[in-house]
Amino acid sequence: MPGLISEKLDQAAALIAQSDLDVWLTFVRETFGGSDPVLPFLIQGGLTWQSALLVSQSGKKVAIVGNYDADAIVASGNWDEVVPYVQGLRDTLIAKLEELVPAGGKPRIGVNFCSDDVKADGLSHGMFLLLESYLKGTRFEGCLVSASNLVTTLRGVKTSTEIERMKGAIKETELLFDWVDKHARLDMSERDLYDGIQSLIESLGLGYAWDKVGDPIVNFGPDSMGGHGIPSDTIFLAPGQILHIDLGVTKNGYSSDIQSCWYVPHPGETEPPADAQRAFDAVIGAISAGAAVLKPGVQGWEVDAAARSYLVAQGFPEYLHALGHQVGRVAHDGGAILGPKWERYGRTPTIPIKEGEVYTLELGVFVEGRGYLGIEEMAQVTATGVEWLTSRQMDLPVLKL
Repeated sequence: MPGLISEKLDQAAALIAQSDLDVWLTFVRETFGGSDPVLPFLIQGGLTWQSALLVSQSGKKVAIVGNYDADAIVASGNWDEVVPYVQGLRDTLIAKLEELVPAGGKPRIGVNFCSDDVKADGLSHGMFLLLESYLKGTRFEGCLVSASNLVTTLRGVKTSTEIERMKGAIKETELLFDWVDKHARLDMSERDLYDGIQSLIESLGLGYAWDKVGDPIVNFGPDSMGGHGIPSDTIFLAPGQILHIDLGVTKNGYSSDIQSCWYVPHPGETEPPADAQRAFDAVIGAISAGAAVLKPGVQGWEVDAAARSYLVAQGFPEYLHALGHQVGRVAHDGGAILGPKWERYGRTPTIPIKEGEVYTLELGVFVEGRGYLGIEEMAQVTATGVEWLTSRQMDLPVLKL
C-alpha cells in the first residue's frame, strides 16, 4: 500500500512540526512475527537487521536499514534518504541525528513507548536499552522521550484512503450478517454457525479483525459462554432465544467490528416479546445518547457516562466495559477510548477526542431466559459530531426460520 504509506508519512511530518519533538525515531529489528504496531504505516513489508526510521521536525524522512533491506525501501519512493549499513548502524545514526537535530538546548528524540496504549508501545525494553547505549557519550544521551501522542494521533486520525478501506471491511461484514439472516436454522449449533461464517470469510479472501479463534463471537440463548467466549457444539438455536453475533473482518489492511442481534421466534410469533423489545430499545437509546456527546475535544469518559446513565435510567445494570474503542488496522486499535476512569484504562478515557477518529459504540444487556442482547456500531468523528459508517440496526428482527 505505497500510496497510503506516503499519506501517513506526510501526516507524521505534519504532526512532528506541531510537537515539541526534534525527531521521531522508530527503532526495530527482526520484524516478522512481531514488531512495532506503527511499522505498517511507515514501510511495506518487514525489516531484518536493526533499523532506525527517522522523521525530523523539518519533515525530512530518513531510513537507516540493513544492506539487504535497502533496495525495497528505496523502490517505495516514500523516504527522502535511505542509508544502508553492513556492520552496525550506531555511527550512521549519530551522524544523522547531528544533521537533523539543531544544536542548542536539550534535544527531544521521540521513541515508541507508552504505559497506557499498547499500539504506541512498540519499542521493546531491550531495544530501548540498546538505543540508550548507542547514544551514550553523545549530546543525545538522556534525550529519549515518549512519542505516544504523535503515534496515537497518527494511528487514530484516518486519511480518506483509510476511511474508504474501512468502509470496504464494513460492507463485507454487513453482507455476512445478511448471510446469517438467511442461513441460521434451529438445527444449528453455535459451532455450526461459527464454522459457516469463517468458511465464508476465507472463501472471500478476508482476514480476521481479532484472534481467529474468537471471531466471530456467536451466542445462542442464556446458556451461551459470555464475553470473549468460544462457540459451543452442544448449544443449539431454539425458539425464544436471542441470537447475538460479534464479528469483524479485515480487508485491504483495515478492519470492522460490529455486533448484531435477532430474536428466534416460537411458531406463530411475528414480533419480539416485550422483554426483548424493551432491552433492545434501551441498548439503542444508550448508544444514541453516547453518540450525541461524541465530538472533537470531548473526553471519552464523558461519552461513556452519557450512555451508561441512560441505560441505568431504563432499569438495566451497568455494562462492565468501555462503551467504545478505536478501530483501524485491527478491531482494538489503541488510542483514546470511550470508557470510564477505571484503573485498567489508564489515561485513555481522558485523551481528548479528535476529528477523523473512528470508534465503536457497543453495549448490551442480558435478557432473563433469552440470552445476551448486544449491539455495536462504528462511527467517524466529524467536526460537529459523528457520521455513522455502519448501517445502524434500529429494530430487533425476527429470524425467518
